[in-house]
Amino acid sequence: MTAATPISPIPVAPAGLTRRAKRFVEVEGIRVRQQGIWRHRDAWIERGIPAAEIDRAVAFQDRWGGLALPPAPFYESGPRILGADVPEGSAVEGWWIPAGNGRVSMAYGFMVGPGGEFGIHGPRWVPLHASTDGWVESLALASHASRWAKAITRITGKAVDCLNLDGYEQVPEVQGLTDAWWRGTDSLIALYRGEAIGLDAPQCLEAHVYGGLDEWGLHGG
Repeated sequence: MTAATPISPIPVAPAGLTRRAKRFVEVEGIRVRQQGIWRHRDAWIERGIPAAEIDRAVAFQDRWGGLALPPAPFYESGPRILGADVPEGSAVEGWWIPAGNGRVSMAYGFMVGPGGEFGIHGPRWVPLHASTDGWVESLALASHASRWAKAITRITGKAVDCLNLDGYEQVPEVQGLTDAWWRGTDSLIALYRGEAIGLDAPQCLEAHVYGGLDEWGLHGG
């Protein structure tokens, strides 16, 4: 995506998303113009950043760059606008790509990890989802579930570890790692563990239980 490429404010969802996430991106999202990071390639290589990592950043920018989505239900509402920047790291520890600035000042940033994971990086690296697609799928599912649930219950701290997930199965499309979504017979549960692990703060554990869902509310994608 070059600086000269016309940008429509109405985004086209990248291929590979569920129908639910595609609708979410194209109905709820806005695409804004961003400068192409390809123009920094030579300067970044001079700084010792491998060409393969720059190519990864460019690929992320081409797929997600400039996409503004509604606030996330956790992580201080998530990135304001998805967009790559100069990769950070080393050959020893691996390389991370900034995934977009947060909406507020936080003790961590949103990053794409060495294996393509989407997560938060502050005192430590915490991969939330196996890919940025998984993060977007989780936002779409939260929006969908909040619309159709008859009741939404927020659980925090140690009480999260007491949740009984017998009879539930993980929702695969969110590609959960530290965070995960679980589907039961009439409810969805979103588990948010990233801040608790990344900040060593068990009080930051949180779960959202979306109850009273019918078949459409449970799936809808």
